[in-house]
Amino acid sequence: MRVTVTPEQIKVAFEAVKDDPSFDESRGLWERGRPPVEMIQAMCLRPELLRAFAGFGDCVYPGGLLERRVKELVIIAASDTNECQFCTHSHCDLVDLSDIVHDPLVVIHDTEGLVPRERIAIEYTRAAMHDSNAVPAAISQQLSEHFSDPELVELTFLIGFINMLNLFNNCLQVRYNGEYSVFKEPVA
Repeated sequence: MRVTVTPEQIKVAFEAVKDDPSFDESRGLWERGRPPVEMIQAMCLRPELLRAFAGFGDCVYPGGLLERRVKELVIIAASDTNECQFCTHSHCDLVDLSDIVHDPLVVIHDTEGLVPRERIAIEYTRAAMHDSNAVPAAISQQLSEHFSDPELVELTFLIGFINMLNLFNNCLQVRYNGEYSVFKEPVA
């Protein structure tokens, strides 16, 4: 990680937000005596950002209108495109732990087996990332067939939000080191 954060900075900032649902996995690490993942550690240098990040939990991730599987496919598709090691691998582990998507990196590249709602969410993600001013009319039409207007607002926000987080993680060289694998271990 490009920035340095002390255990005390992590403790002070993370203790204030650890009960927010946005931090379920990092709270699980914390309760096992481990630090939260590097993205959360970096945000601990600016507790205001950490609190703002938590604020999106109820309305976008993990909460919100869209089903978790659609969100995870969008997050993984965007993160893979942006080569964000942290988001790609952490979310691949999260979908594995929760049995949401089997082989998500394969699924996002071969979308034929997905239900239309999932497929169009991935197509929209890629189109918006390619040129947000020129989303093809065919995609817009399919979006209106498979998503309500409030869902489309949430989906669009999620695409922008994950792209911002990808940029944050890539610029700061935030890495995912398999921290969530601890949740696969049987409880002693």
